[in-house]
Amino acid sequence: MSEPAPESEILARVENGVGRITLNRPKALHALNLGMCQTMTEALLAWLEDDQVHSVLIDHAGERGFCAGGDIRMIAESGAGDAAEARAFFATEYRLNHLMFVYPKPITAIVDGIVMGGGVGVSEPAAVRVATERTTYAMPETGIGLFPDVGGGWFLPRLPGETGTWLALTGARLKAPDTVALSVHSHFVPAERIDELKTALVAEPGDPRSVADRFAEDAGPAPTADHREAIDRLFAFDTVEEIFAALETDGSDWALAQLKTLQSKSPQSLKVSLRQLRTGAGLSSFAENMAMEYRLGGRVVRTHDFQEGVRAVILDKDNAPAWSPGSLDSVTDQRIDQLFAPLPSPEEWTPLPQAATLERSSTES
Repeated sequence: MSEPAPESEILARVENGVGRITLNRPKALHALNLGMCQTMTEALLAWLEDDQVHSVLIDHAGERGFCAGGDIRMIAESGAGDAAEARAFFATEYRLNHLMFVYPKPITAIVDGIVMGGGVGVSEPAAVRVATERTTYAMPETGIGLFPDVGGGWFLPRLPGETGTWLALTGARLKAPDTVALSVHSHFVPAERIDELKTALVAEPGDPRSVADRFAEDAGPAPTADHREAIDRLFAFDTVEEIFAALETDGSDWALAQLKTLQSKSPQSLKVSLRQLRTGAGLSSFAENMAMEYRLGGRVVRTHDFQEGVRAVILDKDNAPAWSPGSLDSVTDQRIDQLFAPLPSPEEWTPLPQAATLERSSTES
């Protein structure tokens, strides 16, 4: 693969048997757009067939963060119309997420800085996920009327206890001590050693986990450890109303702080996200989860709450969204059922043919 132009938003090249992908849209905190997802997919597919590529390394240019998410402005503008462009983006992004999930060659993601939304989608499937003291992880979608997509329905319910439910509903931000303790990230390496780590990963392309193990240090005590019992107890319910009631009944400062946070989120998004996680927990394949999230994505971006959330948080920045429906009891089960309903068969999301083959092979072996 030839060396890309410096202005490319994705830098993809091979170095000593390592396929390297660098997110290169620093002014937008590397927010993913359709072209970036397409370029990453093309590179991964090319390296899949290349016996000279032994592993993949994903990182970012600059120091502001790994990836703040997807191109929310584009998605909102599309959702205000027929959502065709948004659906095209989701279809491509989710195919990339799935390809990474089933990829047979080890992927290392270095999440040095902000990693949210779409950034989680292109790092969480990696076998080796390296955090630094600058890492800030969150799935903040309920605050903009969305839901934790890009595989959140699969990854979050598989975190310890009910921590995934808590993260999905509150949008809580975690630093490396918590992300490593919860296995969101596999290793902690100080930021000052990241360049040295990358050099070693390229020098030893065959076993990135062993390389990361050599560099890994103790991330320190995890603040959420003090609240694990409360999280597992208070977020274990299958309705948002029960979670609200449990937090209020508990009455501790921490529980009431979580309740206050939840009360600021979109009631519709809270109900969608909780059902997404409870459904995702019972699915047998990542592809099934992505099909569910694709159904949701194309519909939710057209709702009032997503449009209003983007206006309040991203465009006008007044942080005062007027949610509609404005209360949990006004968000009916019928409404949620409609958002989750299957699409007509030709419109359903499907994985890339190469990725579907990889998934079948791993299941059969």
